[in-house]
Amino acid sequence: MKVTNLNPGNDIGASAWWVEFEGHHLLLDSGTHPKHDGREALPLFDRVLGRELDAIAVSHCHLDHVGSLPVALRHFPHANVLMTDLSYLLIERVLHNSVNVMMRQRTELGIKDYPFYSHEEVDDFAAVCQGFRYRREIEWGAFHKSKPGHKTPSLEFFDAGHAFGSAGILIRARRRTLFYTGDVCFHDQTLLRRAEFDDVRADILVMETTRGSNEVPENFSRESEVERFATAIEAVLKRRGSVLVPAFALGRTQEVLAILSLLMRKRRLKRQPIYIGGLGRVFTELYDIESNRANRNHPSLKLTEELHLEVLSGKQALSIPFTGGKIFVLTSGMMVENTGAHDLALRMMQDPKHGIFFVGYSDPATPAGRLRAAQDGSTFEFSAQAPDAKRLCDIQQFDLTAHANRGDLVNFVGQVNPKVVVLGHGEPEARAWFANAIQKEHPRIKVLQPGPGEQVDC
Repeated sequence: MKVTNLNPGNDIGASAWWVEFEGHHLLLDSGTHPKHDGREALPLFDRVLGRELDAIAVSHCHLDHVGSLPVALRHFPHANVLMTDLSYLLIERVLHNSVNVMMRQRTELGIKDYPFYSHEEVDDFAAVCQGFRYRREIEWGAFHKSKPGHKTPSLEFFDAGHAFGSAGILIRARRRTLFYTGDVCFHDQTLLRRAEFDDVRADILVMETTRGSNEVPENFSRESEVERFATAIEAVLKRRGSVLVPAFALGRTQEVLAILSLLMRKRRLKRQPIYIGGLGRVFTELYDIESNRANRNHPSLKLTEELHLEVLSGKQALSIPFTGGKIFVLTSGMMVENTGAHDLALRMMQDPKHGIFFVGYSDPATPAGRLRAAQDGSTFEFSAQAPDAKRLCDIQQFDLTAHANRGDLVNFVGQVNPKVVVLGHGEPEARAWFANAIQKEHPRIKVLQPGPGEQVDC
Protein backbone atom coordinates (compact mmCIF):
# COMPACT_ATOMS: atom_id res chain seq x y z
CA MET A 1 0.00 0.00 0.00
CA LYS A 2 1.48 3.35 -1.09
CA VAL A 3 0.40 6.80 0.14
CA THR A 4 1.26 10.09 -1.58
CA ASN A 5 0.88 13.45 0.14
CA LEU A 6 -0.58 15.89 -2.41
CA ASN A 7 -0.65 18.87 -0.04
CA PRO A 8 1.33 21.67 -1.80
CA GLY A 9 2.65 22.98 1.52
CA ASN A 10 4.56 21.52 4.45
CA ASP A 11 1.78 22.55 6.86
CA ILE A 12 -1.96 22.15 7.44
CA GLY A 13 -2.66 23.29 3.88
CA ALA A 14 -4.76 21.49 1.28
CA SER A 15 -5.59 18.01 2.55
CA ALA A 16 -5.32 15.41 -0.24
CA TRP A 17 -3.92 11.88 0.05
CA TRP A 18 -3.49 9.50 -2.90
CA VAL A 19 -3.71 5.85 -1.80
CA GLU A 20 -2.86 2.96 -4.15
CA PHE A 21 -2.93 -0.79 -3.56
CA GLU A 22 -3.79 -4.00 -5.40
CA GLY A 23 -4.30 -2.03 -8.63
CA HIS A 24 -6.85 0.36 -7.08
CA HIS A 25 -6.52 4.11 -6.50
CA LEU A 26 -8.38 6.25 -3.95
CA LEU A 27 -8.13 9.98 -3.22
CA LEU A 28 -8.79 10.95 0.40
CA ASP A 29 -10.05 14.57 0.39
CA SER A 30 -9.31 17.29 -2.14
CA GLY A 31 -8.85 20.61 -0.37
CA THR A 32 -7.44 24.06 -1.08
CA HIS A 33 -4.59 25.67 0.84
CA PRO A 34 -5.95 28.55 2.98
CA LYS A 35 -2.62 30.45 2.95
CA HIS A 36 -2.02 30.31 -0.80
CA ASP A 37 -3.75 32.05 -3.70
CA GLY A 38 -4.44 30.88 -7.24
CA ARG A 39 -2.98 27.64 -8.55
CA GLU A 40 -0.57 27.43 -5.62
CA ALA A 41 -3.55 26.60 -3.39
CA LEU A 42 -4.39 23.41 -5.29
CA PRO A 43 -3.19 19.89 -4.43
CA LEU A 44 -0.27 18.53 -6.47
CA PHE A 45 -2.45 16.71 -8.98
CA ASP A 46 0.39 16.73 -11.52
CA ARG A 47 2.07 14.00 -9.42
CA VAL A 48 -0.73 11.54 -10.23
CA LEU A 49 -2.07 12.63 -13.62
CA GLY A 50 -2.44 9.86 -16.15
CA ARG A 51 -3.44 7.29 -13.54
CA GLU A 52 -6.94 5.89 -13.21
CA LEU A 53 -8.75 7.01 -10.06
CA ASP A 54 -11.53 4.76 -8.76
CA ALA A 55 -13.07 7.04 -6.14
CA ILE A 56 -12.69 10.14 -3.98
CA ALA A 57 -13.65 9.83 -0.30
CA VAL A 58 -14.46 13.05 1.58
CA SER A 59 -13.89 13.35 5.33
CA HIS A 60 -15.86 16.60 5.82
CA CYS A 61 -16.90 19.83 4.14
CA HIS A 62 -14.32 22.40 5.27
CA LEU A 63 -12.60 23.99 2.27
CA ASP A 64 -9.14 22.76 3.22
CA HIS A 65 -10.59 19.27 2.63
CA VAL A 66 -13.09 19.81 -0.22
CA GLY A 67 -12.26 23.12 -1.92
CA SER A 68 -10.71 21.55 -5.04
CA LEU A 69 -13.12 18.64 -5.59
CA PRO A 70 -14.44 19.90 -8.95
CA VAL A 71 -10.82 20.35 -10.11
CA ALA A 72 -10.03 16.76 -9.10
CA LEU A 73 -13.03 15.53 -11.08
CA ARG A 74 -11.86 17.47 -14.12
CA HIS A 75 -8.63 15.44 -13.94
CA PHE A 76 -10.39 12.17 -13.03
CA PRO A 77 -13.86 12.34 -14.61
CA HIS A 78 -14.73 8.67 -13.99
CA ALA A 79 -14.23 8.76 -10.21
CA ASN A 80 -17.20 8.53 -7.86
CA VAL A 81 -17.29 10.84 -4.83
CA LEU A 82 -18.22 9.22 -1.51
CA MET A 83 -19.07 11.01 1.74
CA THR A 84 -21.43 10.79 4.70
CA ASP A 85 -25.08 11.53 4.04
CA LEU A 86 -24.81 14.61 6.29
CA SER A 87 -21.87 15.96 4.28
CA TYR A 88 -23.90 15.31 1.13
CA LEU A 89 -26.39 17.92 2.38
CA LEU A 90 -23.60 20.51 2.65
CA ILE A 91 -21.25 19.94 -0.25
CA GLU A 92 -23.03 21.89 -2.98
CA ARG A 93 -23.64 24.90 -0.73
CA VAL A 94 -19.98 24.94 0.31
CA LEU A 95 -18.70 24.78 -3.26
CA HIS A 96 -21.18 27.32 -4.66
CA ASN A 97 -20.09 29.74 -1.94
CA SER A 98 -16.47 29.02 -2.84
CA VAL A 99 -17.20 30.06 -6.45
CA ASN A 100 -18.70 33.33 -5.21
CA VAL A 101 -15.67 34.07 -3.02
CA MET A 102 -13.20 33.29 -5.82
CA MET A 103 -15.11 35.50 -8.27
CA ARG A 104 -14.97 38.36 -5.78
CA GLN A 105 -11.24 37.80 -5.18
CA ARG A 106 -10.60 37.81 -8.91
CA THR A 107 -12.16 41.28 -9.08
CA GLU A 108 -10.77 42.70 -5.84
CA LEU A 109 -7.31 41.11 -5.77
CA GLY A 110 -6.70 40.46 -9.47
CA ILE A 111 -6.16 36.69 -9.03
CA LYS A 112 -6.66 35.59 -12.63
CA ASP A 113 -6.66 31.86 -11.80
CA TYR A 114 -10.00 32.31 -10.04
CA PRO A 115 -12.53 30.86 -10.08
CA PHE A 116 -11.14 27.32 -10.32
CA TYR A 117 -14.60 26.10 -11.32
CA SER A 118 -18.03 27.51 -12.15
CA HIS A 119 -21.48 27.22 -10.62
CA GLU A 120 -22.42 25.01 -13.56
CA GLU A 121 -19.56 22.60 -12.77
CA VAL A 122 -20.71 22.41 -9.16
CA ASP A 123 -24.23 21.54 -10.34
CA ASP A 124 -22.85 18.82 -12.63
CA PHE A 125 -20.61 17.57 -9.82
CA ALA A 126 -23.67 16.58 -7.76
CA ALA A 127 -24.45 13.71 -10.13
CA VAL A 128 -21.35 11.71 -9.11
CA CYS A 129 -21.70 12.31 -5.34
CA GLN A 130 -23.09 9.67 -3.02
CA GLY A 131 -23.91 10.01 0.67
CA PHE A 132 -23.79 7.08 3.11
CA ARG A 133 -24.64 6.49 6.75
CA TYR A 134 -21.92 6.04 9.32
CA ARG A 135 -20.79 2.46 9.95
CA ARG A 136 -21.89 1.06 6.60
CA GLU A 137 -19.32 -0.86 4.57
CA ILE A 138 -19.19 0.37 0.95
CA GLU A 139 -17.45 -1.35 -1.95
CA TRP A 140 -15.79 1.27 -4.14
CA GLY A 141 -13.00 -0.39 -6.18
CA ALA A 142 -13.37 -1.21 -9.86
CA PHE A 143 -14.61 -4.78 -10.21
CA HIS A 144 -12.49 -5.50 -13.30
CA LYS A 145 -9.34 -4.89 -11.26
CA SER A 146 -10.16 -7.41 -8.56
CA LYS A 147 -8.85 -10.94 -8.66
CA PRO A 148 -11.36 -13.76 -9.12
CA GLY A 149 -12.76 -14.85 -5.78
CA HIS A 150 -11.83 -11.61 -4.01
CA LYS A 151 -14.27 -8.78 -3.34
CA THR A 152 -13.32 -5.22 -4.24
CA PRO A 153 -11.86 -2.88 -1.60
CA SER A 154 -14.35 -1.28 0.77
CA LEU A 155 -14.51 1.75 3.03
CA GLU A 156 -16.54 2.72 6.07
CA PHE A 157 -17.25 6.13 7.62
CA PHE A 158 -16.86 6.63 11.39
CA ASP A 159 -18.25 9.73 13.15
CA ALA A 160 -15.26 12.05 13.79
CA GLY A 161 -17.02 14.52 16.12
CA HIS A 162 -15.30 17.49 14.43
CA ALA A 163 -18.14 19.14 12.49
CA PHE A 164 -21.51 18.28 10.98
CA GLY A 165 -21.02 15.14 8.86
CA SER A 166 -17.30 14.73 9.61
CA ALA A 167 -15.83 11.25 9.37
CA GLY A 168 -12.78 9.10 9.78
CA ILE A 169 -12.48 6.60 6.95
CA LEU A 170 -11.54 2.92 7.27
CA ILE A 171 -10.28 1.33 4.03
CA ARG A 172 -10.26 -2.45 3.81
CA ALA A 173 -8.16 -4.12 1.14
CA ARG A 174 -7.47 -7.84 0.68
CA ARG A 175 -4.26 -7.79 2.72
CA ARG A 176 -4.15 -4.40 4.46
CA THR A 177 -6.37 -1.92 6.27
CA LEU A 178 -5.85 1.84 6.46
CA PHE A 179 -7.62 4.36 8.70
CA TYR A 180 -7.69 8.07 7.86
CA THR A 181 -8.67 10.29 10.79
CA GLY A 182 -9.56 13.38 8.78
CA ASP A 183 -10.06 16.11 11.38
CA VAL A 184 -11.15 14.47 14.62
CA CYS A 185 -12.32 15.57 18.07
CA PHE A 186 -12.12 13.21 21.07
CA HIS A 187 -13.99 15.44 23.51
CA ASP A 188 -17.61 16.58 23.60
CA GLN A 189 -18.33 20.04 22.27
CA THR A 190 -21.41 22.07 23.21
CA LEU A 191 -23.44 20.51 20.39
CA LEU A 192 -21.45 17.70 18.82
CA ARG A 193 -20.38 14.68 20.80
CA ARG A 194 -16.93 13.14 20.68
CA ALA A 195 -15.68 10.90 17.87
CA GLU A 196 -16.90 7.30 17.76
CA PHE A 197 -13.58 5.66 16.93
CA ASP A 198 -13.52 3.25 19.89
CA ASP A 199 -13.33 0.00 17.90
CA VAL A 200 -11.06 1.18 15.07
CA ARG A 201 -8.10 -1.07 14.28
CA ALA A 202 -5.86 -0.77 11.20
CA ASP A 203 -2.44 -1.66 9.81
CA ILE A 204 -1.81 1.92 8.60
CA LEU A 205 -2.98 5.12 10.28
CA VAL A 206 -3.00 8.45 8.40
CA MET A 207 -3.43 11.02 11.15
CA GLU A 208 -3.98 14.75 11.54
CA THR A 209 -1.56 16.63 13.84
CA THR A 210 -3.20 20.08 14.14
CA ARG A 211 -2.75 20.40 17.93
CA GLY A 212 0.72 18.94 18.20
CA SER A 213 2.16 22.26 19.40
CA ASN A 214 -0.61 22.88 21.94
CA GLU A 215 0.11 21.59 25.41
CA VAL A 216 -3.09 21.27 27.45
CA PRO A 217 -2.78 23.12 30.82
CA GLU A 218 -2.88 20.84 33.84
CA ASN A 219 -6.28 21.95 35.22
CA PHE A 220 -7.91 22.76 31.89
CA SER A 221 -11.49 21.72 31.14
CA ARG A 222 -13.77 22.73 28.32
CA GLU A 223 -16.51 23.52 30.81
CA SER A 224 -14.31 26.07 32.62
CA GLU A 225 -13.30 27.56 29.27
CA VAL A 226 -16.95 28.00 28.26
CA GLU A 227 -17.56 29.67 31.63
CA ARG A 228 -14.63 32.03 31.06
CA PHE A 229 -16.03 32.87 27.61
CA ALA A 230 -19.48 33.55 29.08
CA THR A 231 -18.05 35.79 31.80
CA ALA A 232 -16.06 37.80 29.26
CA ILE A 233 -19.18 38.41 27.14
CA GLU A 234 -21.13 39.49 30.22
CA ALA A 235 -18.39 41.96 31.16
CA VAL A 236 -18.38 43.61 27.71
CA LEU A 237 -22.17 43.93 27.57
CA LYS A 238 -22.27 45.31 31.11
CA ARG A 239 -20.10 48.26 30.00
CA ARG A 240 -22.38 48.63 26.94
CA GLY A 241 -19.75 47.47 24.53
CA SER A 242 -20.22 45.02 21.64
CA VAL A 243 -18.74 41.55 21.13
CA LEU A 244 -17.31 40.12 17.91
CA VAL A 245 -16.59 36.39 17.63
CA PRO A 246 -14.96 35.58 14.27
CA ALA A 247 -15.88 31.97 13.48
CA PHE A 248 -15.95 29.60 10.53
CA ALA A 249 -19.45 29.23 9.07
CA LEU A 250 -19.55 25.45 9.50
CA GLY A 251 -19.02 24.17 13.03
CA ARG A 252 -17.63 27.07 15.05
CA THR A 253 -20.59 29.34 14.33
CA GLN A 254 -23.11 26.76 15.53
CA GLU A 255 -21.07 25.94 18.64
CA VAL A 256 -20.91 29.63 19.62
CA LEU A 257 -24.62 30.10 18.92
CA ALA A 258 -25.41 27.09 21.14
CA ILE A 259 -23.39 28.59 24.01
CA LEU A 260 -25.21 31.92 23.61
CA SER A 261 -28.59 30.19 23.48
CA LEU A 262 -27.92 28.24 26.69
CA LEU A 263 -26.74 31.43 28.42
CA MET A 264 -29.99 33.14 27.42
CA ARG A 265 -31.98 30.18 28.73
CA LYS A 266 -30.25 30.67 32.07
CA ARG A 267 -30.93 34.43 31.83
CA ARG A 268 -27.25 35.25 32.07
CA LEU A 269 -27.63 37.10 28.77
CA LYS A 270 -30.68 39.13 27.80
CA ARG A 271 -32.65 38.16 24.72
CA GLN A 272 -31.25 40.22 21.85
CA PRO A 273 -30.46 39.84 18.14
CA ILE A 274 -27.35 37.85 17.23
CA TYR A 275 -25.74 39.04 13.98
CA ILE A 276 -24.30 36.29 11.77
CA GLY A 277 -23.13 35.76 8.18
CA GLY A 278 -25.39 34.42 5.44
CA LEU A 279 -23.53 31.13 5.02
CA GLY A 280 -23.48 30.66 8.78
CA ARG A 281 -27.25 31.04 8.75
CA VAL A 282 -27.62 28.34 6.06
CA PHE A 283 -25.50 25.85 7.98
CA THR A 284 -27.27 26.67 11.24
CA GLU A 285 -30.61 25.80 9.62
CA LEU A 286 -29.17 22.44 8.51
CA TYR A 287 -27.88 21.78 12.05
CA ASP A 288 -31.46 22.34 13.24
CA ILE A 289 -33.17 20.28 10.54
CA GLU A 290 -30.86 17.28 11.05
CA SER A 291 -30.45 17.60 14.82
CA ASN A 292 -31.95 14.18 15.50
CA ARG A 293 -29.70 12.39 12.99
CA ALA A 294 -26.41 13.93 14.13
CA ASN A 295 -24.69 12.54 17.22
CA ARG A 296 -25.10 15.61 19.38
CA ASN A 297 -25.94 17.05 22.74
CA HIS A 298 -29.16 19.09 23.08
CA PRO A 299 -30.86 17.49 20.04
CA SER A 300 -34.02 19.49 20.78
CA LEU A 301 -32.14 22.81 20.77
CA LYS A 302 -33.18 24.58 17.55
CA LEU A 303 -30.88 27.56 17.19
CA THR A 304 -32.98 29.35 14.58
CA GLU A 305 -35.97 29.16 16.93
CA GLU A 306 -34.18 29.92 20.19
CA LEU A 307 -32.25 32.90 18.87
CA HIS A 308 -33.17 36.03 16.97
CA LEU A 309 -30.61 35.68 14.17
CA GLU A 310 -29.95 38.65 11.88
CA VAL A 311 -27.85 38.22 8.74
CA LEU A 312 -25.31 41.05 8.51
CA SER A 313 -24.19 42.07 5.03
CA GLY A 314 -20.68 43.29 4.28
CA LYS A 315 -21.89 46.85 3.74
CA GLN A 316 -23.74 46.88 7.07
CA ALA A 317 -20.50 46.02 8.87
CA LEU A 318 -19.10 49.41 7.82
CA SER A 319 -21.87 51.42 9.43
CA ILE A 320 -23.99 49.44 11.92
CA PRO A 321 -24.12 51.37 15.24
CA PHE A 322 -22.79 49.68 18.37
CA THR A 323 -25.25 51.40 20.72
CA GLY A 324 -26.69 49.23 23.47
CA GLY A 325 -24.17 46.41 23.02
CA LYS A 326 -24.41 43.94 20.18
CA ILE A 327 -23.16 40.38 19.58
CA PHE A 328 -21.65 39.43 16.22
CA VAL A 329 -20.73 35.85 15.24
CA LEU A 330 -19.31 36.35 11.78
CA THR A 331 -17.80 34.11 9.12
CA SER A 332 -14.10 34.53 8.30
CA GLY A 333 -12.21 33.29 11.30
CA MET A 334 -9.04 34.75 9.77
CA MET A 335 -10.65 38.20 9.26
CA VAL A 336 -9.44 38.44 5.68
CA GLU A 337 -9.99 41.74 3.92
CA ASN A 338 -13.36 42.65 2.42
CA THR A 339 -15.30 40.58 4.94
CA GLY A 340 -17.68 41.70 7.64
CA ALA A 341 -15.41 40.31 10.36
CA HIS A 342 -12.48 42.39 9.06
CA ASP A 343 -14.46 45.62 8.79
CA LEU A 344 -16.16 45.24 12.18
CA ALA A 345 -12.88 44.40 13.90
CA LEU A 346 -11.23 47.48 12.44
CA ARG A 347 -13.98 49.66 13.91
CA MET A 348 -14.22 47.87 17.26
CA MET A 349 -10.54 47.51 18.10
CA GLN A 350 -10.17 51.25 18.57
CA ASP A 351 -12.67 51.44 21.46
CA PRO A 352 -11.84 49.85 24.85
CA LYS A 353 -15.54 49.14 25.56
CA HIS A 354 -15.66 46.39 22.93
CA GLY A 355 -14.40 42.81 22.96
CA ILE A 356 -13.10 40.62 20.13
CA PHE A 357 -13.00 37.00 21.23
CA PHE A 358 -11.31 34.19 19.29
CA VAL A 359 -12.54 30.62 19.71
CA GLY A 360 -10.38 28.76 17.18
CA TYR A 361 -7.14 28.77 15.26
CA SER A 362 -5.91 32.02 13.65
CA ASP A 363 -3.00 31.88 11.23
CA PRO A 364 -0.30 34.34 12.42
CA ALA A 365 0.04 35.74 8.88
CA THR A 366 -3.64 36.77 8.65
CA PRO A 367 -5.32 39.91 10.04
CA ALA A 368 -6.82 37.81 12.85
CA GLY A 369 -3.39 36.44 13.78
CA ARG A 370 -1.82 39.91 13.76
CA LEU A 371 -4.64 41.31 15.90
CA ARG A 372 -4.26 38.52 18.45
CA ALA A 373 -0.51 39.17 18.65
CA ALA A 374 -0.85 42.97 19.00
CA GLN A 375 -0.12 44.46 22.40
CA ASP A 376 -2.81 46.50 24.15
CA GLY A 377 -2.51 50.14 23.05
CA SER A 378 -0.07 49.34 20.25
CA THR A 379 -0.18 50.40 16.61
CA PHE A 380 0.25 47.50 14.18
CA GLU A 381 -0.42 46.45 10.60
CA PHE A 382 -3.82 44.79 10.68
CA SER A 383 -4.12 44.46 6.89
CA ALA A 384 -3.19 46.25 3.68
CA GLN A 385 -6.29 48.36 4.19
CA ALA A 386 -5.25 49.23 7.74
CA PRO A 387 -1.43 49.40 7.98
CA ASP A 388 -1.48 51.51 11.18
CA ALA A 389 -4.42 50.16 13.18
CA LYS A 390 -4.51 50.69 16.94
CA ARG A 391 -5.60 48.01 19.39
CA LEU A 392 -7.49 49.37 22.39
CA CYS A 393 -10.33 46.86 22.83
CA ASP A 394 -10.40 43.65 24.87
CA ILE A 395 -8.82 40.77 22.90
CA GLN A 396 -9.07 37.26 24.32
CA GLN A 397 -8.53 33.70 23.09
CA PHE A 398 -10.72 30.80 24.24
CA ASP A 399 -9.75 27.20 23.60
CA LEU A 400 -12.99 25.80 22.21
CA THR A 401 -11.22 23.65 19.63
CA ALA A 402 -12.94 21.07 17.46
CA HIS A 403 -9.65 19.16 17.05
CA ALA A 404 -8.37 16.37 19.27
CA ASN A 405 -5.81 17.31 21.89
CA ARG A 406 -2.41 15.77 21.25
CA GLY A 407 -2.42 13.40 24.21
CA ASP A 408 -5.74 11.93 23.10
CA LEU A 409 -4.36 11.30 19.62
CA VAL A 410 -1.28 9.52 20.98
CA ASN A 411 -3.60 7.32 23.04
CA PHE A 412 -5.61 6.65 19.88
CA VAL A 413 -2.46 5.42 18.15
CA GLY A 414 -2.08 2.86 20.93
CA GLN A 415 -5.69 1.76 20.49
CA VAL A 416 -5.40 1.35 16.70
CA ASN A 417 -2.05 -0.42 17.09
CA PRO A 418 -0.92 0.15 13.49
CA LYS A 419 2.33 -0.98 11.93
CA VAL A 420 2.78 2.44 10.31
CA VAL A 421 1.60 5.96 11.19
CA VAL A 422 1.62 8.62 8.46
CA LEU A 423 1.57 12.15 9.90
CA GLY A 424 0.02 15.10 8.09
CA HIS A 425 -2.30 18.10 8.36
CA GLY A 426 -0.14 19.96 10.86
CA GLU A 427 2.70 22.46 11.11
CA PRO A 428 6.25 20.99 11.08
CA GLU A 429 6.73 21.46 14.84
CA ALA A 430 3.36 19.78 15.51
CA ARG A 431 4.28 16.74 13.42
CA ALA A 432 7.70 16.59 15.08
CA TRP A 433 6.05 16.47 18.51
CA PHE A 434 3.83 13.58 17.44
CA ALA A 435 6.73 11.69 15.85
CA ASN A 436 8.73 11.89 19.10
CA ALA A 437 5.75 11.04 21.33
CA ILE A 438 4.71 8.02 19.23
CA GLN A 439 8.27 6.65 19.04
CA LYS A 440 8.58 7.03 22.81
CA GLU A 441 5.22 5.39 23.64
CA HIS A 442 5.17 2.85 20.80
CA PRO A 443 8.74 2.19 19.60
CA ARG A 444 7.71 -0.65 17.28
CA ILE A 445 5.48 1.60 15.18
CA LYS A 446 7.07 3.12 12.08
CA VAL A 447 6.37 6.87 11.76
CA LEU A 448 6.43 8.56 8.34
CA GLN A 449 6.14 12.25 7.46
CA PRO A 450 5.91 12.56 3.66
CA GLY A 451 6.59 16.04 2.32
CA PRO A 452 4.65 17.75 -0.50
CA GLY A 453 4.30 15.34 -3.41
CA GLU A 454 6.25 12.58 -1.63
CA GLN A 455 5.12 8.95 -1.84
CA VAL A 456 5.74 6.51 1.01
CA ASP A 457 5.49 2.72 0.86
CA CYS A 458 3.59 1.43 3.86
